[in-house]
Amino acid sequence: MMNSHNTRRIRLIAEVQQCLLLAVPLAAAQIAESATVFVDTVMMGWLGSQSIASGGLGASIFIFFLLITTATLSAVSPLVAEAYGAGKPEQVGYIVRQGLGISLLLGIPITVLLWHGGTLLVLLGQNTNTATLAQTYLRAIAWGLIPGLGFAVLRSFLAAISQPQLVMVTIVLGTLLNFIANYVLMFGKLGLPVMGLAGIGWASTLSLWSMFLALVIYILTQHRFAVYKIFQLSPNYNFTQQQRRILWQIFQVGLPIGGLMAVEAGFFTVVMFIMGKLGTTALAAHQIALQTASMSYQIALGISLATTIRIGQLLGEQKVAVARLAGYVGIALGALSMTITGIIFWLVPQLVVSLYLDINNPNNQDVVILAVKLLAVAAIFQIVDGIQITAAGALRGLKDTRIPMLIGIVAYWCIGLVIGYTLGIWFNYGPIGLWCGLAIALAIAATVLTVRFRILSSGWKKEVVSRNEV
Repeated sequence: MMNSHNTRRIRLIAEVQQCLLLAVPLAAAQIAESATVFVDTVMMGWLGSQSIASGGLGASIFIFFLLITTATLSAVSPLVAEAYGAGKPEQVGYIVRQGLGISLLLGIPITVLLWHGGTLLVLLGQNTNTATLAQTYLRAIAWGLIPGLGFAVLRSFLAAISQPQLVMVTIVLGTLLNFIANYVLMFGKLGLPVMGLAGIGWASTLSLWSMFLALVIYILTQHRFAVYKIFQLSPNYNFTQQQRRILWQIFQVGLPIGGLMAVEAGFFTVVMFIMGKLGTTALAAHQIALQTASMSYQIALGISLATTIRIGQLLGEQKVAVARLAGYVGIALGALSMTITGIIFWLVPQLVVSLYLDINNPNNQDVVILAVKLLAVAAIFQIVDGIQITAAGALRGLKDTRIPMLIGIVAYWCIGLVIGYTLGIWFNYGPIGLWCGLAIALAIAATVLTVRFRILSSGWKKEVVSRNEV
């Protein structure tokens, strides 16, 4: 009995260590990547409340499309992890090349759409002046979408083969470059013209291109990646049945992931538009609180990505029982990390808001007061947010993506948005009511996704194994 207990404890500790080895650099990379938008938002605040409202609106549009497309492309991660675990380097190369092709296919039309983002915002009911200012930002950052998608594919590849460290370093350096370029371009330093919000957009584009090219050069110059032949195409390239199957797998797994992200991001975007109709104060406070919550979310997202990869690798090795343990470990670590950030939001909200605005400036007081209240709500729902994203990551490792998308539709749109709109608009609780709807949606998603992982990983073990053998 004691030996069995010790064995389980040793296995648990080992799995926690394996998860953290992947999760720490991935979470750091996610934080640094999110810091690009975080830094943009902070520096928008330096230009005033109107700029942070307009620029935040533009940034939210860009992130909405970036998240959906990168989520779709994230199917590369579990597929590569499984092929890597099964010792199939040629298949790894096929998957990554197909992912890069899809990134270009998706990136071109969305870049065109972003270019006309100001018109889109006006059609969605936003103030004309706000939309016009937001468009200056969107037209600059639109050129960074395609390299951003390519970077997402290469990042998924490196993480799935347990090489996430360079991804972290690249994103950290890219964020530093973004900060410096922001300052130079928005204020017109080094003899350059003053660009304001457009300068912030161009700085992000420069950063995204730099990070993508850094990974391309790294993969091309490192001998250990040669076996995967990532960038090697035959002059007489034939689209074989195996490659068509891989392309179908990426879409089959990735489209529901993108759909779920669209459901989540769409929920936040609709809330943002409602905030915009409530006024500049509500929109600015919402942007501050949401951006802060998004930063903490990146930690749990890094753990979720690590959980997906770990489960994929273990399924490739046909270790289903250990894969189930890896899922539970990831969910627990996600909840723990978000509990810590929630405590910070609760204890020092004014310190957080001071990162964006001068809290001693009387002109900012209304925004500061409302942002502090929203951070209190965010502090409460942090733990369920951590659970839902890591549970979704665990299911993704099992290639279960369609049902989680449907769960998201019900939780966010059918329940969370209805409750939030009812409390915020009909009962006049304003932004607080809208955020309470968000909290309820996250709690429902966290509960149902965790239960689903438990069912799939226990009762359907044989089905999971046979699914991965096909």
